[in-house]
Amino acid sequence: MPADQDATAGVSAKVPVADRTILAVVAAYALSFVVFGLVIDGPREVFAGLGAILISRDTLLTDYFGVGGIGAGLVSAGLLTLAACAIYAWSRAKMTGTAIAALFLVLGFGLFGKNLLNVWFIVLGVALYARFRGDPFATHINTAFFGIALSPIVSEILFSSLLPWEIAIPLGAGTGLLIGFILPAAAAQLFKAHMGFALYNMGFTAGLVGTLIVALYKSYGFVPDPVFIWTSGNNLILGPFIGVVLLSMVVLGVLLDRRAMFGFRQLLRESGQAPSDFVAIAGFGATLVNMGLSGLVAMAYVLLVGGDLNGPVIGALLSIVGFAAFGKHPFNFIPVMLGVFLGSLAKPWGAADPSILLAALFGTNLAPIAGRFGWHWGVVAGFVHSSAALSVGAVHGGLNLYNNGFAAGIVAAILAPIIIAIRAGRDGRGNTSPTSSTATPD
Repeated sequence: MPADQDATAGVSAKVPVADRTILAVVAAYALSFVVFGLVIDGPREVFAGLGAILISRDTLLTDYFGVGGIGAGLVSAGLLTLAACAIYAWSRAKMTGTAIAALFLVLGFGLFGKNLLNVWFIVLGVALYARFRGDPFATHINTAFFGIALSPIVSEILFSSLLPWEIAIPLGAGTGLLIGFILPAAAAQLFKAHMGFALYNMGFTAGLVGTLIVALYKSYGFVPDPVFIWTSGNNLILGPFIGVVLLSMVVLGVLLDRRAMFGFRQLLRESGQAPSDFVAIAGFGATLVNMGLSGLVAMAYVLLVGGDLNGPVIGALLSIVGFAAFGKHPFNFIPVMLGVFLGSLAKPWGAADPSILLAALFGTNLAPIAGRFGWHWGVVAGFVHSSAALSVGAVHGGLNLYNNGFAAGIVAAILAPIIIAIRAGRDGRGNTSPTSSTATPD
């Protein structure tokens, strides 16, 4: 059998996995966070820490490990993700690569900004939008759980010292509902701006929506104060735990599908341009292998540059893990990380500085640029992103948790058309379409 036919046969032979099994695997990883958190600090300390987390302001950067302790931060993130998994099960949502990415973002950002109190108004707002449209909630559930990027706005209003509680509670709830109601339509339209070359489309959308809302509140004198809570010195505690979690994904992927490594090699040839559902392309087993290996590569980068493992950094690692089911793999995101690293050498900051470390990890949502146009353009994208990510936070007051998604959306919306035009001119072609035989169709 020719090699190309053998490759086709291998992909078609991927082992199908039921939605309930995929959801159970995600829930098991969330449960591991709960168990490990309780082992570290014990129930009494965790309970006290959870209370502190619920009433924290959550603006970037608010490391929940510094607010309520490591144990409470892990338990909070795990419980929130388990609640999200229950809603996915109740709605009978399809467990695609997008759904896996959404749930791992809940788990990751549950360590620094999303909690068991501030997310639900936005989720309910999306549910109201689905009801208004006459759609089942499952149709918009991924948007709902991506959209809780703006949940710090709810906390900022609810716990504002400038507002009496009889105003803060209905205003915070109403703002969350409004955000959830407008996000689905806005996200669908704004996707066209970056053409799928920025995987965190909701980060781009939330950045623009958050900018508008913050500008509105600022005009009435409601200005959010900056927050910076960043813990360090816990690498020896958290490193082994996260390493075991990531290694277990590789092992589980191979156990679920004996052709998982073959499927992983297939994924390495994908551009990653959204939408790229790796579960549909190569199966859940291969996707798990990609998730685990991608997370290990990212964690190795953090440790090599001398970075801290804390709530925000682990959240960034889990964003890579989640989107390794929907567009990222080591071949297309390493060039972007390299670009951000080179930016740290050429500019007045260090690779381990909090903002630039997060830019290197979250900036990997520009991976489709490297996958579609080549590694050198990925380096360029990362280099540009290293500056953009440090500048856009001021416009939304730190209330959009996906700040790097916002910055990357801007970079992709400008850089991708330029690359396409350069390539078209060099090849003597007038066609500037971003799609080709090697691109993932939109």
